[in-house]
Amino acid sequence: MTRALITGATSGLGLEFAWQLAGLEHDLVLVARNAERLDAVAAQIESLHDVRVSTLAVDLSDRDGLDRAARRLTDPVTPIDLLVNNAGYGLHTEFLATDVEEHEIQLDLLVRAVLVLSHTAANSMMQRGRGAIINVSSLAGYTAAGTYAAAKSWVTVFTEALALELEGTGVTATALLPGFVETEFHERAAIDVQGLPRVTWLKAPYVVEQALKDSAKGEVLSIPSLKYRTASEISRIMPRPLIRRLTGPGWSRRLNERKLRTARTGSALRRLRMPWWDAPEADGGRGDKPRR
Repeated sequence: MTRALITGATSGLGLEFAWQLAGLEHDLVLVARNAERLDAVAAQIESLHDVRVSTLAVDLSDRDGLDRAARRLTDPVTPIDLLVNNAGYGLHTEFLATDVEEHEIQLDLLVRAVLVLSHTAANSMMQRGRGAIINVSSLAGYTAAGTYAAAKSWVTVFTEALALELEGTGVTATALLPGFVETEFHERAAIDVQGLPRVTWLKAPYVVEQALKDSAKGEVLSIPSLKYRTASEISRIMPRPLIRRLTGPGWSRRLNERKLRTARTGSALRRLRMPWWDAPEADGGRGDKPRR
């Protein structure tokens, strides 16, 4: 039976990867910081699927925790056939408004952890002549939306380079670049995305299913849905000054400001007549509007 190690496995896409891989009869190694949540997820999966689930409660932004996860990837008795680098989070404030230490912690998780775990897994898998790595990146990497976007840009380019290096070894590397996915990611990052049209959102099960299919085919980039594949191609050819203007830091704030202006303009144009403006018949039916 094959075995997958998933980081950030207790929520969002990581949790969805866990459930779908269990359904495909993969044993699992779930990695996250919260031991109680890990144990709860493991128990739920084992109660419904005939697989073995082990857990590793570590903080991947901490060097000791990252080393423990890397050592698990080299275990010759229970080797890892698929690595899913999913752990990550976004900061809701702009770069200069946040202590640099917070950016360093985020960078350790989004970049260094992916670098170390991919290096360890790829070397171990090459010795066996088979295996796969899925690095969860983001279409945000094509934008100019701050440090998170910069880190995801690195993940995409890194995975492309790794895939080239792994050609002919039996090991593949795939970068998953979703757009907006219905998970708790944006809520945790305190990012207000209520102004986004409903059509921009994707379901987590669909995103993970497409990622697994693309990885199985050896695709280097997995971009779920035609609309986001089209958006990615457009972003590649758009002038960078325009990209910076549209997607730079504060894009969510500007989005909601535009939504508010549109709502105010629409209200002014409608000139609604309120029924409570009309006075009782006793005063001659004069409609006294409220004073301003």
